[in-house]
Amino acid sequence: MARWTLYHNPSCSKSREALAALRERDVDLEVVEYLKTPLTERELASLIIELDTDVARLVRQKEELFLAAPFDTKDPKTVASRLAETPRLLERPLLRGEGRVTIGRPLEDLLARL
Repeated sequence: MARWTLYHNPSCSKSREALAALRERDVDLEVVEYLKTPLTERELASLIIELDTDVARLVRQKEELFLAAPFDTKDPKTVASRLAETPRLLERPLLRGEGRVTIGRPLEDLLARL
């Protein structure tokens, strides 16, 4: 089992940048392409508990999908439910390990975790 998990979207330049930086550092890493393998509401709830920042940052609030159907980004249950329904709204990249989840924006936040 890998020490770290990167929730990754290969279409996202920031996510690709994070993956390259982690591989360059030989990080023991599992890569989860969350659009191919969406997280369940239960998995998202667990991830939110470990999040090292405000839960609202987990939601891509400038995305058209969010603007068309906004929801309460401060409520963890609502966020988990809506992200399970619409995984494209999940902010990326996310690094999970050692009991914490960090959003890799900026990339330095993610790398500081190692």
